[in-house]
Amino acid sequence: MENKKTIFIGLLAVLLTVGALLFTNRAVTPKQATWNDVLNEGKRGGYNIITTDELAGRYQKNPDDLFLVDTRQEWEYRTGHLKDAVNFPMEPTSWARWKKASTLETLLGPDKNRAIVFY
Repeated sequence: MENKKTIFIGLLAVLLTVGALLFTNRAVTPKQATWNDVLNEGKRGGYNIITTDELAGRYQKNPDDLFLVDTRQEWEYRTGHLKDAVNFPMEPTSWARWKKASTLETLLGPDKNRAIVFY
């Protein structure tokens, strides 16, 4: 009887391990963010959302007055970015954004009105 219990527990442990590995290692394609997703996330974070035309106007008027954060991957940033933009690479997943949220807030500082974040 004891031998059957041991075999059952061992088999259960193997099945749980295989199931966990299959579940956690599956490829997940991140959802393509829509403009409404960006707007909602920015509003929840208390950020002012501006259009690209407004950004261009502010940038041409006084680029030193802006703090620009480019959240693309480092290799994308190297291919071209706005002058003086800071690279803060973030994966396009909610988990990655959640993990880096406090670091990004530290980078941006308490004045959220001065930050423009690109997605």
